Amino acid sequence: MENNHYWSSKGILVKCGGFSSQLARNVTEKVDGDPLWGSRFDATNPKAVIQTHLDFLRIGADIILTNTYQSSVEGFVKHLGVSKERGVELIQKSVQLAKEAKEQYLKETGSGSDSPLPLILGSIGPFGACLHDGSEYSGNYADKITKEQLQAWHRTRIEICLAAGVDGLALETLPCQLEAEAVTEFVLDNCPDTKFWVSFQCKDEEHLASGESFAMAALTVWRLVQNRKAEDRLFGIGINCVNPLFVTPLLKSLTKAAGSDRIPLVVYSNRGEIYDADQEEWTGTGEEVVRFVPEWIQLGARIVGGCCRVYPTDVLAIRKYIDSLNITP
Repeated sequence: MENNHYWSSKGILVKCGGFSSQLARNVTEKVDGDPLWGSRFDATNPKAVIQTHLDFLRIGADIILTNTYQSSVEGFVKHLGVSKERGVELIQKSVQLAKEAKEQYLKETGSGSDSPLPLILGSIGPFGACLHDGSEYSGNYADKITKEQLQAWHRTRIEICLAAGVDGLALETLPCQLEAEAVTEFVLDNCPDTKFWVSFQCKDEEHLASGESFAMAALTVWRLVQNRKAEDRLFGIGINCVNPLFVTPLLKSLTKAAGSDRIPLVVYSNRGEIYDADQEEWTGTGEEVVRFVPEWIQLGARIVGGCCRVYPTDVLAIRKYIDSLNITP
């Protein structure tokens, strides 16, 4: 299926918001601070996982992500005390739960099962997430690991998600250029026809969490895609789980660096609050994400949504704004 079959009549797709943030509203246990974060609930409360997907689907999300951001076989073995085989099954189950939610939503809306939307993308979070030390917000492991090691680590979850039948991959919250290159090259070279996006974690208006240039890292990913003539497999390159105040300067820096190239962009920020890893809670005052969406679209964003602390009501506001536009694919 070609990319343009996915795009809505408005030409822009709306991604869901922060899965684990909304999941916390559907369970009694604490989610933030758990070494498995939301992934634990694929095992312990699958009904809440389905409900959380439905919360976003019912307000018009075109894209949902599997609850696998912090999933890894070794993480499940360590923190759930299960076998490696069960760890694999839990990643498969996460995809199945998203599919069940989509099936229920399509029944509710009377849509056919062959409907191209909503899409289910496998959430492929960074290596740092499994370390449970906040290093996806620093990228401080980049000088302690090789590209080959990163590819070997990512391979397991990527292959499980693809075999379980996701519509593509969200390679997300990548804090350093090394990991972005590693995972992009792996998907391009080992996952024929798989569609994907690559989104970075940034600490300010110019730099990745690691301190490297966002524009240069994003451009490097774009060149990898170009060199393999795989533009039709790319949903976009962009930014997620960043302060929305940083997004426009970051996108402008990439546009400037790209010159005449028009890179498809994806943006799903958080609310601008700061996560205190020691206190295991969010601090600060958040922003209304929807007020930034017009300028992101003007800069070329074709997928917009939310990350941590962005709830269904926020995504609904984005949905309504997108629906008010007259943009063609």
